[in-house]
Amino acid sequence: MDQRIVDEVVDTLYSGWITTGPKTKKFEKLLSAYGGQRITLCVSSASAGLELMLRWYGVKAGDEVIVPAYTYSATANVVVHCGAKVVFVDVGADFNISLESIEKAITPRTKVIMPVDIAGWPCDYDSINALVKKPEIQHLFQAESKEQHILNRILVLSDAAHSIGGQYHGKRVGNLTDITVYSFHAVKNLTTAEGGAVCLNLPEPFDHDAIYRALNAKSLHGQTKDALAKTQVGGWRYDIIEPGYKFNMTDIQASIGLVELSRYEGDMLVRRKQIFDRYASAFSSYKWAQVPEYESHNKRSSYHVFLLRIRGISEAQRDQVIREIFSREVAVNVHFVPLPMMTYYRNEGYQIKDYPVAYDNFSREISLPVYYDLTDEMADTVVEAVEASVMTIIGV
Repeated sequence: MDQRIVDEVVDTLYSGWITTGPKTKKFEKLLSAYGGQRITLCVSSASAGLELMLRWYGVKAGDEVIVPAYTYSATANVVVHCGAKVVFVDVGADFNISLESIEKAITPRTKVIMPVDIAGWPCDYDSINALVKKPEIQHLFQAESKEQHILNRILVLSDAAHSIGGQYHGKRVGNLTDITVYSFHAVKNLTTAEGGAVCLNLPEPFDHDAIYRALNAKSLHGQTKDALAKTQVGGWRYDIIEPGYKFNMTDIQASIGLVELSRYEGDMLVRRKQIFDRYASAFSSYKWAQVPEYESHNKRSSYHVFLLRIRGISEAQRDQVIREIFSREVAVNVHFVPLPMMTYYRNEGYQIKDYPVAYDNFSREISLPVYYDLTDEMADTVVEAVEASVMTIIGV
C-alpha cells in the first residue's frame, strides 16, 4: 500500500461514487484486456464468483462437482451451498488436480469440474478441456438447465484464486477454459482488500454480453439495473427477476485494483519471481529439499506461494521443523490441509487415505514467505532458519 493507492482511493471517496460504479466497470475492462477473456464481472470475492457460476449453470441437489482434495475450503463449500455433492479427487506431484483421477470420478451426475491452480501454477487445461469433449464423456452428460443444454457437456470452472498472471502455452490465466475465477483477497498477489472476478470464455453460441447482464442482475438481488444504470435520465425504474445475491464489488475496492493491475506484470510479478529464484537457488543444493516447479517450457507461475517440501519426513516431523523455524523468529505456513482431513468433510464420510498424493504433499510441505516488501536479506534469513531447523530436527 503506497501513495498511489491512497490517492486513487481518496479520489473515489470524493467522486461521489463509492459502491459499484465507473471504476468497477473500468477495472472489469482492464482485467479482460490483461487476461484475454471475453468479458469479466467483478464480484465481492472469489467464493461469490464460484457460487454465482455454479448457480448460473444450474447446479443443484443430486448433481456432482469434481474438486481436488488439495485446496482451500471455499472451492468445496460453494458446492455444498448449492446442495450438490462434492466429489474429491487426488492430485499430482505438482499439487494440481490429477487428470486420471478426474476421469475415474466422472458419472452421469457430473455437471462441473473445478481445477485449482495451487500456489499460482496453472493446471493442465489442454488435457482437462479435451477430456470433457471426449465423445464417451459427453455421452454420459445429462443436461437439465438451459445453459447445460447449450454447452452439452461438463463445465470447466477454474479456481484461479492464486494464479492471475500465470501463463500456459503463452496464454494468461483467464482465458484457458470455460470460466475462470480470480481472487483479490488481502493475501493475494493482486488485491482489492476483498474481492474477485469472473472471467467468461465460453464457446459459441453463448452470448457473453447477455450472460454478463444476467450475472450482473444475479449478483445484485436479481435487479435488472445496477445503481450506475439507474442514475441515467429516466432510468430509475427497475425490476426484480429472481431472488439473487449480494455479490457486487465496490468502486473503493476497484480503485485499489486499478493501481495494482497497472503495475502487476512489470513490478509485482518481477519481485515475486526474484524471491522464488532466490529460494530455489538456495535449496536446490540440498538432497532433502524438494523445490516446487514454477517455470517450464509451457507454464509460468504467478509466484504466489513457494511450496517447499522436505523429502523423507513424516507429518509430525514437518510440524517439528515448523516449530523450530518459528523459534528462530521466522513465520512460515502450510498450504493447505487437504479438505478430507477437515472436521466437516470428515464427518461427511471423506477419508484422507483415499487421496494418498494429496496427503503426501501436505505432510511434507512448508510455505515460505513471499511478498513484495520481503528484502533479499530477509529472504536469506528465511533460508538460514529453514536450513538450521531441518538440520536440528532431521539431522541431515
